[in-house]
Amino acid sequence: MIIVTGAAGFIGSAFIWKLNEMGITDILAVDKMRTEDKWLNLRKRDYADWMDRDNLFDWLSDEKNAEKITAVAHFGACSATTEKDGDFLMSNNFGYTKKLWNFCAEHNINFVNASSAATYGAGEQGYNDDITVEEFHKLLPLNKYGYSKKLFDDWSFKQTRTPKQWISCKFFNVYGPQEYHKGRMASMVFHTFHQYKENGGVKLFKSHKEGYADGEQLRDFVYIKDVVDLLYYFLTEEVPSGVYNVGTGKARSFKDLSMATMRAASGNPELKEEEVIEFIPMPEDLRGKYQYFTEAKMDKVKKAGYTKKFHTLEEGVYDYVVNYLAKEDPYL
Repeated sequence: MIIVTGAAGFIGSAFIWKLNEMGITDILAVDKMRTEDKWLNLRKRDYADWMDRDNLFDWLSDEKNAEKITAVAHFGACSATTEKDGDFLMSNNFGYTKKLWNFCAEHNINFVNASSAATYGAGEQGYNDDITVEEFHKLLPLNKYGYSKKLFDDWSFKQTRTPKQWISCKFFNVYGPQEYHKGRMASMVFHTFHQYKENGGVKLFKSHKEGYADGEQLRDFVYIKDVVDLLYYFLTEEVPSGVYNVGTGKARSFKDLSMATMRAASGNPELKEEEVIEFIPMPEDLRGKYQYFTEAKMDKVKKAGYTKKFHTLEEGVYDYVVNYLAKEDPYL
């Protein structure tokens, strides 16, 4: 049985979709439903059992239950980069992850968990995952969320007792089906699609940093289907343990992303940006905590034997918009 935490969330539910696509249904889905519509992410999925995240470790303390587990995919965390409650982040993102690590180490099973590109901060040290432990330690996140993720990465390098194989995934800007409950934290593709449908255009943040024109802030946008393909590889193949980037290796601008979205939504590949883009000031609470450039170095993943081609920005956006966002049922 595979434990998937954050099972009703964006990446967790998409990963269960991938497992189902591979014929795997012996899954323990772990999460909290709360009041969002996350349950819709699991409505079509096939899994063995559901468990509230607060009950997991009591259940695992029974050795008969623990012996059923063959791997853990841990995506259950607070992913809001604007979260201000540091104690909540430390308990949820750091403490809970340590407990799962120790369980996997004790039972000699594979462990995959969610880190984040937010650990790289403003990118002063670059976005290379194939660096020394000392260089990882020097990274300076821009917010408490990024710090909580970096703290676990730092902790993991110090451990002498480890899972059979452990992979910490530094997710870059993931977009695609299953993110609909995320509100403000949903991708720009999601927000652009709905703004365009409602208003005939989109509002993008002005640049507040020298060297970047309005709308030319750059991100490594990666499609959820590529993400779960790579996660499945990490969980099922022999890969050197460590931290790995999960991106495309190609930074693109928010303007590119928005235009690809609106062209897919309109069916008009000739749509002009001056007709549909308005630039507005960035909220004060984001300034100083905003990454103007992210681009995953993906050489380490390739060295680990992964060769599958990633969607281009235009390919991923088109699939998301036409086959999901524009449909009555937008779920995987």
